[in-house]
Amino acid sequence: MLNVHKIKQDICAIGDRLYKKGFAAANDGNIGVRVGRNEVICTPTLISKGFMTPDDLCLVDMDGNQIGGSRKQTSEVKLHLAIMKARPEIKAVVHCHPPHATAFGVAREPIPQCVLSEVEMFIGEVPIAKYAIPGSQEFAETVLPFVHKANVIILANHGTVSFDENLEHAYWWTEILDAYCRILMLAKGLGRISYFTEPEASALLDLKQKWGFQDPRTGMKDCDICANDVFRESWKETGVERHAFEPPLFRDAKSPQGSTPSGGSTPASGGGTPGVPNQEALIQAITERVMAALGNR
Repeated sequence: MLNVHKIKQDICAIGDRLYKKGFAAANDGNIGVRVGRNEVICTPTLISKGFMTPDDLCLVDMDGNQIGGSRKQTSEVKLHLAIMKARPEIKAVVHCHPPHATAFGVAREPIPQCVLSEVEMFIGEVPIAKYAIPGSQEFAETVLPFVHKANVIILANHGTVSFDENLEHAYWWTEILDAYCRILMLAKGLGRISYFTEPEASALLDLKQKWGFQDPRTGMKDCDICANDVFRESWKETGVERHAFEPPLFRDAKSPQGSTPSGGSTPASGGGTPGVPNQEALIQAITERVMAALGNR
């Protein structure tokens, strides 16, 4: 039998962690936990997630109608319900605005794979859902193309949403993702990103399967496991495009996506199109030609 009061305490505790981590400024973010066939406890609107009490929380049905609680429910509960309806095993949803992960959503930059073993094991590829007005049904439905292949999704120009069969794990995926995005930015500032080789990446996927974690890359044909192939078809609609990070591509060099050396790393300037000189190299080449021409006068 569910201990509803304990669940409410857990929601408040996760809210406190979100606030202290800087994932939910002011009244940002919301949390939902399913407690019955037709009941979901959710956070109210206009409250800091770091200062909630169990009495502040709301109860809604699976259609979004408020059926309990003295405060008004969050308007973004539709997002939680859409995920729970699409995947009935999901019992907890966490939506917030972690700065580093959200930055990728603002830049519409796909998150590189094959960099950290923990991220490969527990998260895998992270999709970026298209932008829609927060709180709307359209907004809630932006995640539906991705919910069966991911447990954490970046919301373009908004934040993130993560979900699982329990609240602790639903929160973990957000924390892991934001830490990873911060590491990527720090490594980029040092000058390069070093990727796993194809055998190293494949070994992690094999281990992931043995541990019982699913990864959509294992079921794809002709998949370049480090090249963001799983959600690539959604990029055009969402406006996602690589600018800052180019992954190693293990396909044949004649592939439309081009190729870089296996297990290599991006150039210090990053970005650009594979096979096209980066800006600094181009400027250097032009300068050398100009100086040579002047010397021959």
